[in-house]
Amino acid sequence: MQEKAAESQERLRLELWSFGFKYGAMEGNLVTDVRFMPNPYYIPDLRHMTGKDEACAAYVFKDSSTGEFASALTELIIRMERSFAGQDRKVLKVAIGCTGGQHRSVAVVESIARILRASGLQPEVHHKELETALR
Repeated sequence: MQEKAAESQERLRLELWSFGFKYGAMEGNLVTDVRFMPNPYYIPDLRHMTGKDEACAAYVFKDSSTGEFASALTELIIRMERSFAGQDRKVLKVAIGCTGGQHRSVAVVESIARILRASGLQPEVHHKELETALR
């Protein structure tokens, strides 16, 4: 039993962060910008939502290039996770930013997290601007 506990403590921690560039860029092992994706902020019915809301996420992913980008990014994260784990690194931090950190980056992080979980990984999901708004 102690062996399993030690193994889980030593496992690489995979963190996925969404953030808003207008509040300052985040540091991470991989930082990417999704401001090229369709922006729900400019749609009055979606502006008050976040990327966690189905209608907002659907708008972000309505363009096929969004899904293609998210798939490619997910594949890169999986490859990085394998490499980091093989190097006994402790944390792989992926930060995905859009303008305000409410819509696009949140939708992409949530989508990637679902795919990673389905592949057996256990990412920690953080939404910097949403968490800040709750304080």
